[in-house]
This record gives sequence, C-alpha cells and structure tokens, in this order.
Amino acid sequence: MSSHHQTLDSVAAALVAPGKGILAADESSGTIAKRFDAIGVESTETSRRDYRELMFRAPQAEQYISGVILYDETIRQKGADGSSLVTVLQKRGIHPGIKVDTGAVALAGSPKEKITQGLDGLRERLAEYARLGATFAKWRAVIEVDAEMPSRQCLVANAEALARYAALCQEAGIVPIVEPEVLMDGDHDICRCMAVTEAAHAEVFAALRLHGVRLEGMLLKPNMVIPGKRCGKQASHAEVAAATLELFYRSVPAAVPGIVFLSGGQSDVDATAHLDAMNRSGPHPWALSFSYGRALQHVVQITWKGKAGNVAAAQQAFAQRAKLNGLAAQGKYALSMEAQPVSA
Repeated sequence: MSSHHQTLDSVAAALVAPGKGILAADESSGTIAKRFDAIGVESTETSRRDYRELMFRAPQAEQYISGVILYDETIRQKGADGSSLVTVLQKRGIHPGIKVDTGAVALAGSPKEKITQGLDGLRERLAEYARLGATFAKWRAVIEVDAEMPSRQCLVANAEALARYAALCQEAGIVPIVEPEVLMDGDHDICRCMAVTEAAHAEVFAALRLHGVRLEGMLLKPNMVIPGKRCGKQASHAEVAAATLELFYRSVPAAVPGIVFLSGGQSDVDATAHLDAMNRSGPHPWALSFSYGRALQHVVQITWKGKAGNVAAAQQAFAQRAKLNGLAAQGKYALSMEAQPVSA
C-alpha cells in the first residue's frame, strides 16, 4: 500500500475512532444568518467567528469530536487571540475539514430536483485547502422525495458529481465525505425512504467504482431510514435503527471504514437515540458515528444568544451534547443521561 493510501486510510479511521464523531460547522453565510436571526444575533464575520470558536475551544470536546467541517470563511479566520482557528483545532488533535460544494441548484430537465455544483476549479481549491490544513472534505447531494421523485436522472447526476469530487479529494490527499442526503421533508413512509436511499446508494457506489475512489479512504454521510416529517405514521427509535441497518448491510461495502450520519432535521435526542440503537446491535462492518450540525449546535445557539457571559454555559452544553453522541457511537447512551450535567 502506498504512503498516499496509508494517509487517507489513517485519517478516515481517525475520524471514526471509537466514541468520536464530526461536528458539521459548515453552514453557509445565508444559513447561519437564519440560525442567528432565531436567537436575535446579527450575523457578521466576527459574530460567526465568536460562535464557532466557542465550540472549537469547549473544554473536553476533543474527547468526543474527531473532526470539524469548516466553511470557506472559517478555515481562513483567526481566533480572538490571533491564532488561526485551524491551529486551535489541530492543537486539540481535531481534524480540520472543509465543505467544497457550492450549493444545490435546479437540475436542468427536471427543475423540481436539485444538482450540486462546485466541480469547476475544485482541483485548485483542494490544493489550497490542503495548504490551509484541511485533511478531509464534504460534498452534499440533495435528494427530494415524493410520489414521482427522485428521478433516475437526479440520482445518476448527483452520484457522478459525488464520485468526481471524491476522486479529486483523494488525488489531493484529502479524505472525502460522500453525502447523498435523502431529505426527510414530505409525507413519505419509512418504506419509501428505504427504497429511495437504496437506489441512491446503488448509483453512488457504482460511480465511486467507476472513478477509482478508494473506499478505505472515504466516509459515507447518509440519512437514516426514517419517515418523512409529514407522514402520519412515525417510527420508533428501534424501527428506524432496524430499517437503517437492514438497508446499509445491503448497500454499503464493508471496505468503507465509517458511516457518519447526518441529523437531517431530527431532534437532538432522536438523532442520538437512533445512533445508539444501531450501535447496540453491533459490532458492524463499519464504524457507525455522527456528523451532526443542528443536532449538536441547536442547544449551543439557544444557550449562547450572542452574549459573552453565556459562553461558558454554551460550551458546557456543547460538550454534553458531544459526549452523549460519543456514547451513542458506542451503544452506551441512555435517555436518562439527558438530564445529567456534563462531566469528563
């Protein structure tokens, strides 16, 4: 095995080390502005820096957080003390990552569906991000569900883009996180989610093979198999875990070292409980962990509210949420832990 492959494989393995997962802090400026509006905070370069820095510096976080997905602005920012935020993470043994797609737009020929952009100039951008310290990257495909959608055109086009991105990442020595997200908006049931997710995975892994992507040097960031938010029949934690595992045993090769789930609009507690339920029935061929955005950050935002006096409490809330997900990644979480204060 080449040293290039060894580096990719070792970073991928480190990102899913036992009891650790990934913080997705890569919200675009537009998305984070909406989050800040909800807590009465103006979104400025400084307020975004202050908010993200409080998580990056939260005591104990490195025990449960293996990597952080950054936004282009954040990977270039300096902390309040003048040190780069990348250095802040590196000193704690946390891998800096970077979102490299440029967003989803209407798919030509099927305008209700989305295709993710960002391949133009990606080789050069990845080289720059590697120089800035990024060891892994993320690209998100958006797959909407209704009675007709997704079309095969949508699944194939997004799988091709994901595979081209992943191949370019590995060429640059960066571990790609491959994210085909089947959205949980809509009224579809759990069976429909399973069928669509299976079809998406089939196209993604066929495209990854076509483009020579090394499975051992990547991570998959998928949705769980879960009913749509407007479905009249919701599912228990056990049902979601069982359906998700059934599908993943069918669709994800064992060579993939880890599956880092997205939270996708689930509540904080549901995202943690679902992950725990899956790990309780392990061991599985791949590590099952998390790459959560909102499910790690929501409690931080409502605790912080943009006030310097709330930073310590917000850091404690973040560390507690990270710890609970770290335990869930080992099948050691219990709902009773939700009321307990954070501890080492």
